[in-house]
Amino acid sequence: MKRLAQADGLSWLTLRPIAHRGLHDMADADPRKPENTLAAFQAAAGNSYAIECDLQISADGVPVVFHDDTLDRLTGESGPVRSRTAGELAKIGILNSGETIPTLSDMLEQIAGAVPLVIELKSIAGENDGFAQAVADHLRNYSGPVAVMSFDAELAAVMTEAAPGLPVGLVAEGGLATTIRHLAAIIRHGFHFVSYSLTDLPTPAPLIARWVLGLPLICWTVRTPADARKAKRWTGQITFEGIRP
Repeated sequence: MKRLAQADGLSWLTLRPIAHRGLHDMADADPRKPENTLAAFQAAAGNSYAIECDLQISADGVPVVFHDDTLDRLTGESGPVRSRTAGELAKIGILNSGETIPTLSDMLEQIAGAVPLVIELKSIAGENDGFAQAVADHLRNYSGPVAVMSFDAELAAVMTEAAPGLPVGLVAEGGLATTIRHLAAIIRHGFHFVSYSLTDLPTPAPLIARWVLGLPLICWTVRTPADARKAKRWTGQITFEGIRP
């Protein structure tokens, strides 16, 4: 795996706009490329966008690409994603698209280094054992540009231990009151980049990380031209949906 130990080796992270959960069409009444599906990832790669996606872990320890903790919003099933095996999840259709829930391996095989991947680990308290290591195992031989991040600083820290040298970042939100907590986590765990809520910018923690610590700063989620203008002022790159930057 081409691993990048230093933030100054992460220029690829801010080189291209990042398609939020792939280049999906969730706003359409009858989407054919729902979020976090192989169709959405292929569309992003075909347009030379980087890809942001979300991972959960299945009941049998396989990283799968899905945002929600439960199946209810996007499928005809209900209940926790993590109560199903990867094989069971692979048979569950997403909306009426013909797409199903892919594994991390499915996505890596499809993209094969064509565009950068920015992978978010979704955290559930008490249910993260083995998650970071499983992701690290899948990424070990992947040759394309890839970074991992999480809102859960402790889970992200475990990721840094499971995959030394892999770029790992903190996803965060909040205003002035969160400054000390976020900066402490970034410095303590040696995170390589920050992905921050555009709604909360400008605020000290991400701007200190960018301008004082020298870390790449990306933001989420840009949905309008006005959002894009704000993001350009404060960050190095956007995570977008619903528009074509």
